[in-house]
Amino acid sequence: MPPEAVTPDSAAPETVEAAVVSPRRASDPSETTDLSAETSGVPIVRHRESAMLVLQRGSEAGRRWPLDRTRPLTIGRAEECEIVLTDRQVSRYHARITWQGDHFEVVDLDSKNGTHVNGQELQGEPAPLSDGDEIQIALRFKLAFVDAGATAPLTLDSDEKGLRLDKETRQVWVNGKQVDPPLSLHQFRLLETLWDAGGSVITRDRVIGAVWPEASSEGVSEQAIDALVRRLRERVAETDEEFRYIVTVRGHGFRLENR
Repeated sequence: MPPEAVTPDSAAPETVEAAVVSPRRASDPSETTDLSAETSGVPIVRHRESAMLVLQRGSEAGRRWPLDRTRPLTIGRAEECEIVLTDRQVSRYHARITWQGDHFEVVDLDSKNGTHVNGQELQGEPAPLSDGDEIQIALRFKLAFVDAGATAPLTLDSDEKGLRLDKETRQVWVNGKQVDPPLSLHQFRLLETLWDAGGSVITRDRVIGAVWPEASSEGVSEQAIDALVRRLRERVAETDEEFRYIVTVRGHGFRLENR
């Protein structure tokens, strides 16, 4: 399959094509039809004969990639990957999905920022995939695994979960709701730095360089950094009180944990 580039969260996710379609609609060759429903006047539910991945987070949310049992599918930043994710936090060859006897499985290709399945980071060993599993690439992109025979999702609700930002407009959304009033300049610079780190820890010196580029490290106290982090947490918590997005790593710095 030809590679198609995907960009990270910079626009509102699109709605996925419905799995319930009218009888007159041209069918997908990878789908089967409940013919008994066709004569009863009720909408036809089409089921997948091939498994697929559905992008849940990113500017092109809703895009689908069918999986082929005869050849692997590679996810990464390189142009020759089957799924191209154009984000610097994604490794050139980040993860690969293959068919193993009676199931698909995903393996991380020693990526820099990791691959997670249902929130669990892969540690070298491949993970078998079941219908509904969520694959997270570098804390930037989410892909839903839809197994063969399962009904494709009607809509995606990923835009209702987690944090995303638009660097050009300095707008931030949490669980699909825009943070309003907007973050201050320093708050946004801190969040942007955490975002760019892709889940990695950023040091206090890096915070100073990003948030107060005109100041020297000696000119910004630890109390000022802690106060900024605390205020940013409070602003995010105004929209989502249940999840802690900004994590303090004692002795090291801070990192962003996204849903």
